[in-house]
Amino acid sequence: MTDPTEPVKSRRRYDSTRRRARAEATRHRVLDVAEGRFLADGYAATTLAAVAGDAGVSVESIHKSVGGKAGIVRALWERSLRGAGAVPAEARSDALSAREPDARRLIEGWSRFIGELAPRGSPLLLLVKAASATDAELAALVDEIERSRLTRMATNARRLLATGQVRDGLTVAHVRDVMWLHTSAEQYELLVLRRNWPIERYVRFVSDSMIGALLDPSPQRRPRRRAQQA
Repeated sequence: MTDPTEPVKSRRRYDSTRRRARAEATRHRVLDVAEGRFLADGYAATTLAAVAGDAGVSVESIHKSVGGKAGIVRALWERSLRGAGAVPAEARSDALSAREPDARRLIEGWSRFIGELAPRGSPLLLLVKAASATDAELAALVDEIERSRLTRMATNARRLLATGQVRDGLTVAHVRDVMWLHTSAEQYELLVLRRNWPIERYVRFVSDSMIGALLDPSPQRRPRRRAQQA
């Protein structure tokens, strides 16, 4: 005899999946609308009511899903860090660091990630940094973002030093700070947004600058190519 409760369970699982999918789609719509509003009108001039109206949701639902305006900024920043691929950019960067022994190619790979992430994340960060002067909650979020970025660059600095191909005398702090500069929204603003550099040119500049500043050019400091297995 068929269990009469089974169809109900299946339907509940199906409904739950659909609800989660709808909620995620709504959240993405809210973030897309908010991002467009922030960049077009500014952070202070953008209201939750305006975002809710454009996204076709209530202000209450925005508060429940992402919080207030600072919560939207946090969600947008986290989304920008994922990058364009199915696998988050940080995970792809970690995988590159684990498999690549050549410091030059490692920096070139990291620079490509900058080219992937900066066009979306940097304009947002520049916007909220300007607004944070009069918004304590936003200022705290900006500080958190910058501390996180500095910590990430310290991790990458240790990985680069571990290759044994960094210039003699450079410390983790020095390498970290050079990479911190080249991943900054301010540098992106100066060269891409103000001087209209194509992103490909910017990526090459970042890569060449970090290689020149950090790596020992001596041939004996370069890793030997691994022999290919038959």
